[in-house]
Amino acid sequence: MTSSPTTLFARGSWGEASRIAGVLRKETVGGVLLMVGALVALVWANTPWADSYTAFRDTTVGPAGLHLDLTLGTWAADGLLAVFFFVAGLELKREFVAGDLRDPRKAALPVAAAVGGMIVPAVLYTVLNLGTGDGALSGWAIPTATDIAFALAVLAVISTALPTGLRTFLLTLAIVDDLLAITIIALFYTAALDVVPLLLALVPIAAFGVLVQKRVRSWWLLLPLAAVAWALVHASGVHATVAGVLLAFTVPVVRSAAAGGPDAGPGLAEHFEHRIRPLSAGFAVPVFAFFSAGVTVGGLSGLGAALTDSVAVGIVVGLVVGKTVGIGGATWLVSRFTRAELDPELGWPDVLGLSVLGGIGFTVSLLIGELAFGAGSLRDEHVKVGVLTGTVLAALLAAVLLRLRDRRYRRISAEEQRDDDADGIPDVYQRPSAES
Repeated sequence: MTSSPTTLFARGSWGEASRIAGVLRKETVGGVLLMVGALVALVWANTPWADSYTAFRDTTVGPAGLHLDLTLGTWAADGLLAVFFFVAGLELKREFVAGDLRDPRKAALPVAAAVGGMIVPAVLYTVLNLGTGDGALSGWAIPTATDIAFALAVLAVISTALPTGLRTFLLTLAIVDDLLAITIIALFYTAALDVVPLLLALVPIAAFGVLVQKRVRSWWLLLPLAAVAWALVHASGVHATVAGVLLAFTVPVVRSAAAGGPDAGPGLAEHFEHRIRPLSAGFAVPVFAFFSAGVTVGGLSGLGAALTDSVAVGIVVGLVVGKTVGIGGATWLVSRFTRAELDPELGWPDVLGLSVLGGIGFTVSLLIGELAFGAGSLRDEHVKVGVLTGTVLAALLAAVLLRLRDRRYRRISAEEQRDDDADGIPDVYQRPSAES
């Protein structure tokens, strides 16, 4: 007996669709706050008071004896983004353990799309910077990340009638994208590795894991362990945000019980995600955006000068062209060489629009730029210009494409509603194909 073909961009189970809808609402609000934080920083950095922004960002706080006397900008990048990656780790584990993506056939598409959406931008950036020299190639990973909060905020503004399968796919793609990004950061942007603190970090991480496996949710126990693990990973030379992912992976998604006893059910991952996601989306990421997006452009001449740097050009091309080709191409390959079929409600123009939307790279792109070239350096300033330009271009192009598709789905829904009103019987048949 042969299995039925996998449907690409399917709606998913009712429980999964409901949970995803709640996540999307929170991330959309977070995306709006992110844009506000970035805009405030960008405006402040291009006023006569730009020096005060720089001084504020570079203010040092923290205990020097523990080597944690860091600037506010560094605290935002290393500390607050650890919260962001903790939530991403929880979401990723939950998707693959208890979500619809535990089915390898359903997981294949977002994984393939995320991988394609990283490889192609990296290749394009590398090709454009092969002969540049001066360390330009170290920024190859900058255009590989998709900012889920920013992308969902744009999607919420431009389209409300698109099928939920597209939104679910964008979220799951970005989750896999985050895991790949943190892997790249750990492997390729660790300048000097100190093994002793890294091994010591395993002790509080293991203790944290034991407590959460026993369903201990006392913050006065868990937070100190998480803080110690973060500090040790930071001291090891590995980027401290990796600690957030490692801690998240210890949290149980489901609670098992012998012979299906009464204690079976959801694990602590759902509880932690519910509590911490608002902090991540509403505070951690917007504050990071505020401290990272403040680049002094210097008018049109300054913008033009920044965009003549091949690093900035590589970032723009990687985000706008690379993400589109990588995500869209990987989706087509999955459809072409497997038994997967596109959902009848959708058309390939929808996939194109969503692939372009994946070129919105902000939070993690800015983070990798700082790691590659050093925060505050001239190249880092050009990275910010490239990321902002590529993100805006991708958002505008996606807005045009998806807005056209949104109108089509509104028209189809209106026609179905008129048919229902005419015969008094709900239309149980599939809506017409959206391939045109």
